[in-house]
Amino acid sequence: MLVAAHTAWLWLLLPAARAGAREPVAAAGLGVFVLLYLLLVAVPVVDLPVSSRLHHAGLALHALLGTALAAAFTGVSDGGLIVLLYVCSAGAVGLTRPAAAFGWTGGSVAAVLVIGAVHRSPAGDVVPTALITALAGASTIGFVRLARLVEELRRTQQELARTVVERERLRFAQDLHDLLGHTLSLIVVKAEVVRRLAPADPARAATEAADIERIGRTALGEVREAVTGYREQGFGRELANARTVLDTVGIAVTVRGSGHPLSVEADEAFRWVLREGVTNVLRHSGATRCEITVAGDEAGAVLTVRDNGVGGRPEPGNGLRGLAERLERAGGSIGFGRPPGGGLELTARLPAPVPT
Repeated sequence: MLVAAHTAWLWLLLPAARAGAREPVAAAGLGVFVLLYLLLVAVPVVDLPVSSRLHHAGLALHALLGTALAAAFTGVSDGGLIVLLYVCSAGAVGLTRPAAAFGWTGGSVAAVLVIGAVHRSPAGDVVPTALITALAGASTIGFVRLARLVEELRRTQQELARTVVERERLRFAQDLHDLLGHTLSLIVVKAEVVRRLAPADPARAATEAADIERIGRTALGEVREAVTGYREQGFGRELANARTVLDTVGIAVTVRGSGHPLSVEADEAFRWVLREGVTNVLRHSGATRCEITVAGDEAGAVLTVRDNGVGGRPEPGNGLRGLAERLERAGGSIGFGRPPGGGLELTARLPAPVPT
C-alpha cells in the first residue's frame, strides 16, 4: 500500500515530464529517476534482499540524478523543483537512523532553495516547494518510525507469548513431577505393606489396598488440577497426608507450629517442600522419627523437616532443583544440614510478603 501511495503521487512530475518530452535525454533521465525512486522505496517497505551499501549507493545516485533534473527543468518548467521532493522522500523512507533521515531532508530543502535562487525563480514557487519538501520528509520519517515501532512491538509480543508458553510448560512439568513423584512413592510403600500383610492379615491388607485406590484417585484429581492450573490443596491438607503416610510405615511424626499463620505464598511453597521432604524420608533415610516444624513471624516463615535416618546430603535431582527454583522465585531459599542427633534436616525460608 505504501509503494502504491508513492506511485500515485508521481502525478506531481507531469509538468516536468511535459517539459522533457521534447528532449529525449531529459525524458530518459526522468524515466530512470522514477524507476529508481520506486525501487528505493520498495527496498525498505517490501524488505527486498538488498545490501545497505548498495541501497545507500542507489540513494546517492538518485540524489545526483534528481538534482541534475531539477536544475535542468527549473529554467523551462514551473514544476522542476518538485523533483527534489521525491529525492527527499526516498531518503526519508530508506534511511533507518532518524538523524540521517532528517539530515537528508534538510539537504533536499537546501537544494530546492539553492537551485531556485540560481535560476532566480519566483519566491512564490520556491518557498512553497521547500515547505512541501520539508513537510513530506518529516511526515515520512514519522510514519516510517511508527511502522518500525509497531513491528518491534509485534515481535516483542510474539516473543513474550513464546516465553509465557515456555514458563507454563516448565511449571506444568515441575508440578507434575512434584505430584507424581510423591504419590507413586507412597503407592509403592503401601503396596509393599499389602504384600507383607496379605498372608498373615488379609483384612488389613484389603484396607491398605483400598487406601492405595484412594491415593490413586486423589492423585488423578491433583494431576487434573495441575494441568488446568487450579490447585486447591493447601499446606494443612498436605501436612495431614504426610502424618498419615509416615504413621503407616511406622515412622513416628511430631508436628510443631508457632507464630503467625502462613501467607498464601508460603502455604503454596511449603506444601511442595513438605511433600518432597516426606518423599525423601520414605525413600532414603531409613528413619524411625520425623519432626516437622512450622514457624512464622513478621520477617517471614520457616519450615523444617528433620529425621533421624542415615543422614547425608540428598542428590540434587529434579525435585530438589524444582523446589530451589520455586523458592528463589518467591525470594526464599532452601538448605540441608545434619542435626546433632544424626539424620537430615531440610529447612525452607520465605520472607514475609510485601504489602501492596
